[in-house]
Amino acid sequence: MPAPAPVCPLELDAVSFGYNRGLVLCDVSLSVGQGEFVAVVGPNGSGKTTLMKLGLGLLAPGAGQVRLFGEDVTSFRRWWQVGYVPQRAAARSALPVSVEEVVLSGLAARARPFRRRSPEATARIEHVVELLGLEGLRRSRLAELSGGQQQRALIARALVTAPRLLVLDEPTTGVDAGARTVLRGSLQHLVEVEGMAVVYVSHDPEGFSGLAQRVVEVDGGGIRVRDERPAPRSVATG
Repeated sequence: MPAPAPVCPLELDAVSFGYNRGLVLCDVSLSVGQGEFVAVVGPNGSGKTTLMKLGLGLLAPGAGQVRLFGEDVTSFRRWWQVGYVPQRAAARSALPVSVEEVVLSGLAARARPFRRRSPEATARIEHVVELLGLEGLRRSRLAELSGGQQQRALIARALVTAPRLLVLDEPTTGVDAGARTVLRGSLQHLVEVEGMAVVYVSHDPEGFSGLAQRVVEVDGGGIRVRDERPAPRSVATG
């Protein structure tokens, strides 16, 4: 028997959404495949964040359907398969918690009362801390860190359950050049080595240039998709 077709981590099918002032998105369809890096761009107020909130079930569409891993988002329950870092997440940095406590809190969705942490979970914690360059900051308070370090800690939190889909909303806002470099390397590893699907919402093309396989431009209630993958090289004959 032929192998079953792979299930897309995220699909929006003819989705429309509006507030009182009118439609923000109209008849939008988009799919994100496993191991694909998709950048979502557009001017402020164009609907970039709205598009992702619809994809994550944080907003309900007025029309159309949203699916996560082939399942309608309204009935989806396997949230450990989805990592999400919302815009301005680092604003919560005033909380008196350490980097390690922030990362560990990401396991709450899968934790069972009175159960010891599994060796697999411990190994995953070590992996994401190393991947995001946080080894020397584990005991540091989040409030003591730079904006870039805070953002990396929050991304590590989203990764600790080994999700298959990661959604980042403006992850480089207020982030220094060094943190951007670490983040780029981490995202490249997640896509190319771990096969994770990444949706990267940003107005800053430097953050995803060379990483994104497709760029989705949101404007005027619709989207335009631009393929960033290099064209296949032709083989000379003769």
